[in-house]
Amino acid sequence: MPDAEFLRPWQRTAAGAGLLAADGGVRATIFAEMSALATRTGAINLGQGFPDEDGPVEVLDAARAAIAAGVNQYPPGPGLPVLREAIARHQARWYGLEPDPATEVLVTAGATEALAAALLAFVDAGDEVVALEPAYDAYGAIVARAGGVLRPVPVRFPDWRPDPEELRRAVTDRTRVILVNSPHNPTGAVLDRDILELVVELATRHDAIIVTDEVYEHLVFDGAHVPIATLPGAWERTVSISSGGKTFSTTGWKVGWATGPAPLVTAVLAVKQYLTYVNGAPFQPAIATGLDLPDAFFRGAADTLRHKRGVLAAGLEAAGFAVSLPQAGYFVVADASPLGVDDADAFCRRLPELAGVVGVPVTAFVPPERRDGVRGLVRFAFCKRLEVLEEASARLARLGA
Repeated sequence: MPDAEFLRPWQRTAAGAGLLAADGGVRATIFAEMSALATRTGAINLGQGFPDEDGPVEVLDAARAAIAAGVNQYPPGPGLPVLREAIARHQARWYGLEPDPATEVLVTAGATEALAAALLAFVDAGDEVVALEPAYDAYGAIVARAGGVLRPVPVRFPDWRPDPEELRRAVTDRTRVILVNSPHNPTGAVLDRDILELVVELATRHDAIIVTDEVYEHLVFDGAHVPIATLPGAWERTVSISSGGKTFSTTGWKVGWATGPAPLVTAVLAVKQYLTYVNGAPFQPAIATGLDLPDAFFRGAADTLRHKRGVLAAGLEAAGFAVSLPQAGYFVVADASPLGVDDADAFCRRLPELAGVVGVPVTAFVPPERRDGVRGLVRFAFCKRLEVLEEASARLARLGA
């Protein structure tokens, strides 16, 4: 592998995500690899986090209506007013936050673009970004492209709670951004208020910006999501990021957003407008329709996933896995060590043959030098039809036979 100081920008990006090959080329992501393996073998794909059924008909009909009405050209750079206003209403309705839709709300091409624009806006060469690990692979890639340094704070199976002292040690005057992913991917953990308050305390002490990833905000199974921006002293230094894809089962539409104080949102827009410029014109009013759906829809979405979580978790336990029951989201992490597995990466490549199911090794979310604590862990998606999860559970039972 080329020396780090000689990496080209694209190689540095790939290296940040753990995808730089020894010859300097780029490997496919584990998600693409596992999805291709599922297609090739006919295995049930529980690897990638996308639903296999459509979202609410009101949202789909609104998209069709927008296309028919001619909403097919460039929307305004910050997003269509109908969506920005709906996002502002959503923040007020659920969290008591009142962003100005004209200056404190920005529509993006999914949450990942919002994260990229925010990190590229605030992180310069040598700046440090603190994040929980395991982590969504885009974080390392974007931080590396910005020239920054990712400082991980480990969360450990099975409770996934960060150690407050490790968090304190990670945040220093070199920290430019504290990246808060709650509900967390890949673990499904929800950070408790004590940890959120500590993040605000540390960000204030070290003058860091807080950037959040809250795409599973409406898929919390017990209790309610608490955005860090609602805590005292947090709003003025926080960019809150979310999207409609997970909540409304429209992951392919790529409609996300960032909210926060106008100076921070303006900085994110300054970068975002030279990434995609704009996106998804007819999907923006459709997501606005979704955000205005009654409370019963949001409760129902979480309740449905809670039941699916239980089906898959029971199947994994019956197969002999040790299961960490997620508090939110699309995924359950299971430890295959009781099955004699000490290499989840190799195990996942064999799993289609062994059981006709595809999962993703949690090692994909951790750099090679820090994988000791996750070597036996596999992430499975339960955002699938109930009959698919029941069949997957039956197939996985072969492992314990």
